[in-house]
Amino acid sequence: MSQKMISAVNHSALIPQFFFICLGMGGASLYLFRLAKGPHVTWNKTNNPEPWNKLDPSYQYKFVAITTDYKNLKKEGPNF
Repeated sequence: MSQKMISAVNHSALIPQFFFICLGMGGASLYLFRLAKGPHVTWNKTNNPEPWNKLDPSYQYKFVAITTDYKNLKKEGPNF
């Protein structure tokens, strides 16, 4: 066994800390991957330099848009 593994076995109180650190790093990596796959991010500028122009007007990618009137946009779901 390596020296680091022996120290983790000898100090068993560090095992949950290693677990939660790895869990947090994994969650942060997945979140960054999700952000990188969004429609407003461009990775290939030769094929589509402005991907946000393909979005329809009802796609709300901001929380608040001051100039957009959301009452007049077409809905795809039922009215409640």
